[in-house]
Amino acid sequence: MQNRTAYSAGDGSAPEDLGDRLTVELASVVSAARRRASRDGDRQVDTAHLLHGLLESDPAVRAAFDGGPQVARLLGYLVQRSIGYGLRWHGAVEDSGAVPLVEGGVPGWSPAAAAAMDGALDRAHARYATRAGCLDLLAALVDDPESRAVEVLRRAGVDTGRLAARLDGETPGQE
Repeated sequence: MQNRTAYSAGDGSAPEDLGDRLTVELASVVSAARRRASRDGDRQVDTAHLLHGLLESDPAVRAAFDGGPQVARLLGYLVQRSIGYGLRWHGAVEDSGAVPLVEGGVPGWSPAAAAAMDGALDRAHARYATRAGCLDLLAALVDDPESRAVEVLRRAGVDTGRLAARLDGETPGQE
């Protein structure tokens, strides 16, 4: 059975092709982010949806942070998104400005989230992996200092520079 997601990479790949380029764990994160965006009434998956899925789904992602209290604080901020924190994002397109806004973009994805997914695929390719994993996506999210995910990380007291350095030194070990 082929894993399908609702993302079309910047290279014009069909959405079903992405399933072959993600680990099972990352495909699950993408599906969870899509469900969360839909449930929250958001038009697009954004970087905070992806971060939330990563934290809930992958022990290696949680281990990249400075312990359980920091992860709990992050999850607390992300859960508050629909009841308070993050309400100003509701109905607005996340565009961090890190990449030029492409006409049409990737349907159902904020420009920053699409760029993060492309970054995860690039990271996997750079380490000669056939599939992008959860740590690849986390590193790509942290690479955009103006994204919603990084805003949440900073509000929760995460040193994003230190996290990025830690992720650059990590061997994801996901194939």
